[in-house]
Amino acid sequence: MFKATPIAEANAQGKITRQAQVVWGSRIVTVGGDAPVRIQSMTNTDTVDVIGTAIQVKELALAGSEMVRLTVNTPEAAQAVPHIREQLDRMGIDVPLIGDFHYNGHRLLTEYPECAQTLSKYRINPGNVGKGDKRDKQFAQMIEAAVRWDKAIRIGVNWGSLDQALLADLMDQNSRRETPWGAKPVMYEALITSALDSAQQAVELGLNPNQIILSCKVSGVQDLISVYRELSKRCDYALHLGLTEAGMGTKGVVGSAAALSVLLQEGIGNTIRVSLTPQPGESRTQEVVIAAEILQALELRSFVPSVTACPGCGRTTSTTFQELTQRIEEFLRAQMPHWRSKYPGVEKMKVAVMGCIVNGPGESKHADIGISLPGTGEAPAAPVFIDGEKRMTLRGEGIAEEFQVIVEDYVEKRFGMQAAVKA
Repeated sequence: MFKATPIAEANAQGKITRQAQVVWGSRIVTVGGDAPVRIQSMTNTDTVDVIGTAIQVKELALAGSEMVRLTVNTPEAAQAVPHIREQLDRMGIDVPLIGDFHYNGHRLLTEYPECAQTLSKYRINPGNVGKGDKRDKQFAQMIEAAVRWDKAIRIGVNWGSLDQALLADLMDQNSRRETPWGAKPVMYEALITSALDSAQQAVELGLNPNQIILSCKVSGVQDLISVYRELSKRCDYALHLGLTEAGMGTKGVVGSAAALSVLLQEGIGNTIRVSLTPQPGESRTQEVVIAAEILQALELRSFVPSVTACPGCGRTTSTTFQELTQRIEEFLRAQMPHWRSKYPGVEKMKVAVMGCIVNGPGESKHADIGISLPGTGEAPAAPVFIDGEKRMTLRGEGIAEEFQVIVEDYVEKRFGMQAAVKA
């Protein structure tokens, strides 16, 4: 028997926030409001290495990073920033650059105005802009630079560098409660208070509140969820999400995906970074790929055609379907820089590469284009399904090459036609 009402489909919720604009030339990256959740990343090169840093920024941008953050920690790094921008502009890479400042940002932004102008956004950590009487003055200098050059800022609180004076004051207040809170809730409160108080101070100094983005990063999944749920309730600023020091390999990927997915599903978060420790020899772009996969899995954005593939079992002792899946995924990702402008909508295409007769034909029918490879003991034939209908059967040693050609032909016919109609 059917229920009286249909089962509701799961969808990520939406939350209206202020909208910041991160700008370089004619490139405007909106963050918050009705903008899609943005992806950003950070270089791990020495910023003084102009060519090396520009090359990595280009790689990150081509991988899908819509903003890229640089460490600006010394006068030499500040002097390098305009030259990095120049190299990127020559390569046709207009991705906005974010300056990551700690301890001496007030001096660098004041003494190197060309750096301040070149950067599209400043990241300010209120936990290390200064101590005592110097804190307010040095924070004000950074905000004054943002106001002068009309830049967005991120007030980025981190529990590893939390304002110790603020934390001590809140702990002191807590000790006087009739029923004191535990240490962790006090720390949560300190993170949120630091972000909100700093934002209010920036507004009082003349910064447009729409140009403020907040973050309160921690390295525990449940801690991050707890902090951002409360932060989201208390303000309407755009929020940057990220599990700080997430770690290497599967730990970093799983932790980031778990924390960010819960929050994004609840409508919390306007821009994200997956902070992975690269494995030896691993490209920095991996963190961008993971961020895009999280957003695509939640159906918040589409970046590259998705490939459905079975995990394999005793029916699929051959590695053929694994090799074909890998080949198709790499092919689709490599084609996207070219396809994205030529074939609008192709990023939403669904491809299935299945390994045997059990779920193969069914999954292939549900995809835009799919192939069901023969499992162990099955006839050596691979039916191909296009738009839900079986169109042909491939045989022989060249199945991978033939299917790749079929996919490319399908993209050209379907999405090229759509582009022609719109034109």
